[in-house]
Amino acid sequence: MTGNRAGASGESSSNPDVLVLRRGTHGMPVGAYAEKLRSHLPETTVNVADTPTAERELIRETPIVTGMTFDESLLEHAANLRLFACAYAGTGHLPLETLADRSVAVTNASGVHGPNIAEHVIGSMLAFTRRFHVGERRQRRREWRHYQTHELQGSTVTVVGLGAIGQAVCERLEPFGVERLGIRHSPEKGGPVDEVFGYDDADVYEALSRTEYLVLACPLTEQTRGLIDRDAFDTLPPSTVLVNVARGPVVDTDALVGAIRRNGIRGAALDVTDPEPLPESHPLWTFENVRITPHNSGYTPRYYDRLADIVARNVTTIRETGSYRDLENQVLP
Repeated sequence: MTGNRAGASGESSSNPDVLVLRRGTHGMPVGAYAEKLRSHLPETTVNVADTPTAERELIRETPIVTGMTFDESLLEHAANLRLFACAYAGTGHLPLETLADRSVAVTNASGVHGPNIAEHVIGSMLAFTRRFHVGERRQRRREWRHYQTHELQGSTVTVVGLGAIGQAVCERLEPFGVERLGIRHSPEKGGPVDEVFGYDDADVYEALSRTEYLVLACPLTEQTRGLIDRDAFDTLPPSTVLVNVARGPVVDTDALVGAIRRNGIRGAALDVTDPEPLPESHPLWTFENVRITPHNSGYTPRYYDRLADIVARNVTTIRETGSYRDLENQVLP
């Protein structure tokens, strides 16, 4: 096990220890994340467990734990756990009910992915607007032959989900001269868009009927699961490009395949699929107007920097107030 003992040894209520769990993300070692935390919190002990045994030992006395996921069996050893700082924006994969029963506060990484995923979305839209996939195909054939393209300016972009990622997309769309529509659970909250709709059918279908680029950036909930189904594809204009950086099941995959086959939409850029990973035999691989990336729009070399910023601010708040409430990005309690 590795650690940093720059401050007083062991846990104290004024300066609690932090444990970084072993699992990393995007091929980046968690040791780099721990180093970012240490640079932000030089008087705090930040440990990284190298093995499952070390993880179980360290977590016994540690009040603040951070990582990508939290195995419920590990909770049996977490006698003093007060906060789990999830390193993902989504927390649906966590044992939230058990954590709530244990009165453990939970925060997420909302905002960490905003800039990079927004750039992925804008890049996907521009690729379809200028039809770079056609140019790539003709280059491979060494074929100098002109083709027609589109223009983003003046089009209508609908963004489903106006959280940190959806808002980052909308803000970056502003200079392109597009009409921006937003769909969110609480439309009264507004957002950096020209018009906001709720999730009731009438609102959703009105927005879809006006859409030329549909960006999915919403969490997967019972409300959003299968949101883009056969009826939705029948409502979208045939010129629509779908960009999904949310979760695969937000889209009915069979309905998407059908829409592509009958030219019901212009194309799709999918960073997530259902199922995921996409089987080699799946027809989505075969369409020239479908661009697939392996759920890596969330990658950024600044991931741990941004994550450490959030967690360090919360550790500082806890140190100064002694409270595990009213923290940044708090989802529990």
